[in-house]
Amino acid sequence: MLDAAASASLPTAEEIYQGLFDNTVLGKVPDVKALTQAGLAQGMDPVKLLYDALLPALQEVGRRFETGEFFVPEMLMSARAMQGALNLLRPLLAAKGEKSIGKVVMGTVKGDVHDIGKNLCNIMLEGAGFEVIDLGVNTAPEKFVDAVRTHQPHILGMSAFLTTTMPMIKVTVEALKKAELRDTVKVLAGGAPVTDDYAVRLSGADAYCPDASATARKAKELVGVAGEAPGGALAVAVKAVEQMMGNVEE
Repeated sequence: MLDAAASASLPTAEEIYQGLFDNTVLGKVPDVKALTQAGLAQGMDPVKLLYDALLPALQEVGRRFETGEFFVPEMLMSARAMQGALNLLRPLLAAKGEKSIGKVVMGTVKGDVHDIGKNLCNIMLEGAGFEVIDLGVNTAPEKFVDAVRTHQPHILGMSAFLTTTMPMIKVTVEALKKAELRDTVKVLAGGAPVTDDYAVRLSGADAYCPDASATARKAKELVGVAGEAPGGALAVAVKAVEQMMGNVEE
């Protein structure tokens, strides 16, 4: 009897699809995570969850933004909800090798609390087979230095979303030099206002990465692994969030 009652209380596939769509549009992160987990627990196809609910939700968010129904805060909430679902779906959407191809330390620079772009990079890097150590947001140069010393990564990635925090890329590179660690790690930099010239020539990074796919591709190149960034449904989902965030930046 208990099993029957528990089964009866489970959401149907139709309810999960509709719930994922509605709650992603509304940016309800806990509900989106719970519904994604419920769908996977019931054996639903992760690709269908993505294409039949999550991606259409982002399209609807974009439409509402264009018509003035949604503003930047709503866009950010929806992007965060989508990101939460992707964290659960990623292992099923991108096959990972048994062995890590390299180690990456990632963080948003000091003074900056934006993390959606960085988190999308993490998803693509993990999908490509990297071990990612995420330092989070508002990361001081000293914390980056400590992480490089402790974890000995192949790559250090920095994200800056604001023009006022961009200078922290160079400050962090200089801190690595002072600690005599600069030559031990490749440095990638990116973010909405960052350019190739600013990242490489002016700040001293090894490479500029304009988006998550480019980050994974460049990381593979730097560790000497052939091949492109992850493709398929994972790349489609990440690109959809990046495109929506592009509207926020404009």
